[in-house]
Amino acid sequence: MNPKYIFVTGGVTSSLGKGIIAASLAKLLQSRGYSVTIQKFDPYINVDPGTLNPYEHGECYVTEDGAETDLDLGHYERFLNVPTSQANNVTTGRIYQSVIQKERDGAFLGKTVQVIPHITDEIKYRMKLLGDSRKFEIIITEIGGTVGDIESLPYIEAVRQLNWEMKDEDVLVIHLTLLPYLSSTKELKTKPTQHSVKMLLESGLQPDILVCRTEHPINKEIKKKIALFCNVDLNAVIEAIDVKTIYDVPMMMLKEKLDKTVLSKLKLSAKNEPDLIKWVNFLTKYKNPKHEIKIGLIGKYVELPDAYKSIAEAFIHAGSHNECKVNLEYIHSELITDESAEHKLGNLDGILVAPGFGDRGIEGKITAIKYARMHKIPFLGICLGMQMAVIEFARNVLGWKDAHSTEMNSKTKHAVIDMMPEQKKITAKGGTMRLGNYTCEITKDSKAFKAYEKSKVNERHRHRFEFNNIFLKDFSSKGMLVTGINPETKLGEIVEIANHPFFIGVQFHPEYKSTVLNPHPLFIKFVKSAMDYSKN
Repeated sequence: MNPKYIFVTGGVTSSLGKGIIAASLAKLLQSRGYSVTIQKFDPYINVDPGTLNPYEHGECYVTEDGAETDLDLGHYERFLNVPTSQANNVTTGRIYQSVIQKERDGAFLGKTVQVIPHITDEIKYRMKLLGDSRKFEIIITEIGGTVGDIESLPYIEAVRQLNWEMKDEDVLVIHLTLLPYLSSTKELKTKPTQHSVKMLLESGLQPDILVCRTEHPINKEIKKKIALFCNVDLNAVIEAIDVKTIYDVPMMMLKEKLDKTVLSKLKLSAKNEPDLIKWVNFLTKYKNPKHEIKIGLIGKYVELPDAYKSIAEAFIHAGSHNECKVNLEYIHSELITDESAEHKLGNLDGILVAPGFGDRGIEGKITAIKYARMHKIPFLGICLGMQMAVIEFARNVLGWKDAHSTEMNSKTKHAVIDMMPEQKKITAKGGTMRLGNYTCEITKDSKAFKAYEKSKVNERHRHRFEFNNIFLKDFSSKGMLVTGINPETKLGEIVEIANHPFFIGVQFHPEYKSTVLNPHPLFIKFVKSAMDYSKN
């Protein structure tokens, strides 16, 4: 069977949740027995989000094969419990880079290279790439941006061409719009949706299904009006009312019969009723916690929580597993000093020091780690957080007051964190770090081993600097142990303090592998330790 293609576009305004709708639909189709994947096409000219400031674009998500991608791919994996890859995220920058390289190589035989057909052909090729692998029966493609944006036009045109080239039952367009509520007249307004669909029609594309974001229920009269004015079936107007958690959206879409409508239009059988027992169990425990804790997330991009999206979601997964509500308190590391530490951190049950780059705010991170170590508060350090834990220990336990990372101080005599040798000659920034899945071997009887319950794991990485093995014996002699190493490079992957209830730093990013159905074991154990600490 040839794969079916579903395209999800957005109108009226950005940030309506195309990624969550795409992931929720994919979850429902998967639960009915179909093999599904989702891809994201972003209209910005960066080749990938790896060089983007988190304030600009939120978190940069890393796939198993080392692609730096949009944070929506994290949602795809968390909902589907299936890894994504380099092919699942494409940007305008990557499209143009590929076409220009082909032109330089003489691939177009002297033709004038234009948006149509060359750019749109490249977009179509990328859209069909996952389908050509024959691994999936349904490919859902989220088109970034908002219909009407100049940046999105080539993507909309490419979808129009695919729609024309393929059979009607092989391509489906879902358009997500907003129904604003006017409190003065106490009514939902459909006009923005009508105009958004009109823009799509001007581009030659008729949506098959409309998903309408709303703060209030949509009655049948409004649905009928939208269906009539936008030329869609009545049952193809789907209500997407605001919910308390994104994990409610699949159940909401099931209630609205979005999956049945999609299958009907694609001329696919329902196969079976959706198997969502585990999903419902997760939601039940998440909404009915028996415990409650407060975790401090120490970072320097805390004004934009999306910068730490995967970490926040990993706490939701681990919290549900432990039947515990995890209240995350975002604390700016620049505001933490020796004087303010007690006030900022004294009421926490656990402290997580987040990833990041550069020297801004690192002294606050080090102070927070010292506080967690001294007061026996459960601590988890991720990537830069692990590196700062090493520096804090070197300064305050080993007595090396100048201890630092060469990222921040290249002249320190105690470079306890140093650049990996293979990174030293690299000058380009994009896609040049240690990226993707690597093996870690864990020492038995360690805290990490008790969390994972196995001695070999695979975790995703995104870093240039590492624990400096020259100082390994010095750290071990004072109680900071390297309990996880890469078997090939012998790089330190996990450090922990022996005489502490829970003090673990990891060079990798465990949050990337946490999903609804498979919460990450380190987060599960960290939450459990915080629960134990809160009872004392």
